[in-house]
Amino acid sequence: MPRELDEDDVRVRAGRGSRPRTRERPDHADAVTATVVAVDRGRYTCHVTGHLAAKAPAAGTPAGPSTSTGVLVAGVRGGSLRRTSVIVGDEVALVGDVSGSPGSLARIVGRSERRSVLRRTPDDTDPLERPIVANADRLVIVCALTDPPPRTGLIDRCLVAAYDGGLEPVLCLTKADLADDTPLRELYGPLGLPVVTTRPDAGIDALTALLAGCVCVMFGHSGVGKSTLVNRVVPDAARTIGAVNAVTGRGRHTSSAAIALPMPGGGWVVDTPGVRSFGLGAVCADRVLAAFPDLAPAAAACPGGCTHQAGLADCALDQAVDDGQADPGRLASLRRLLAARSAADPT
Repeated sequence: MPRELDEDDVRVRAGRGSRPRTRERPDHADAVTATVVAVDRGRYTCHVTGHLAAKAPAAGTPAGPSTSTGVLVAGVRGGSLRRTSVIVGDEVALVGDVSGSPGSLARIVGRSERRSVLRRTPDDTDPLERPIVANADRLVIVCALTDPPPRTGLIDRCLVAAYDGGLEPVLCLTKADLADDTPLRELYGPLGLPVVTTRPDAGIDALTALLAGCVCVMFGHSGVGKSTLVNRVVPDAARTIGAVNAVTGRGRHTSSAAIALPMPGGGWVVDTPGVRSFGLGAVCADRVLAAFPDLAPAAAACPGGCTHQAGLADCALDQAVDDGQADPGRLASLRRLLAARSAADPT
């Protein structure tokens, strides 16, 4: 008589779970440090400096493309980092083939804590943030004085994102040969941020001086001249330049993804795709107020939950202006930025 079958006779193939096969995880002691300079469909171009001596390619193997200070290495997220966001500007740890030779591929096994992050949301009601660039020092808000006309609403929103993300904002006004920059300079003068005006034959030296030695992000509407500025600051960049539609007044996207480019004198410039909207659903109002230290003492006297908007009877900022302890222009700038954050300003 054949024996009866039980559960031990049924072979079940183990499912592919998320639990690691062993508790002993590699420490990646031989990992090298790199900076992500471009992202394209799951591939990360990383800039490696000072760590290639022990991992030089074998004799006869061509080295990867190099910059003035390092080598570019292609990598993918590996191990526990597969679900971790990695963007341009992130400092990462690489293992594997970091020679950068054609066809080589390294693995990203670690990401350092970000010092700053530029982020936006799809709209003001959606709290899902989309990080754009990490570890940047300055946000250069590029705005054309005409063709397309300046949109102060986007400038204000970029300023809010800069203050919230820990970046120093810089306002760059382009096409000054076609329009006067005085109105915008007077509007943003109380904020105390650097304002640079450029034209085809002037202004680039002042901008280059602000960018030298740090990581700067170019951001603005399509058609305002970001790629033109990048080509002037980084002569070897060869970024594509688009024209502005004469009917709609909008530019055509020429940059499809953020990319970091090394400056000849040191530092990096990150060129970003042009945008038409900038959501602030994940921005904290306290970080915006922190950018106005001269108004902080008066704001501390406001009741809890005060929005600091005009017309509130118990907002202490108005009384501070009346008493001469606060500048009215600075208060107007703060309220404009807070209004942009709360989507109260439709511009």
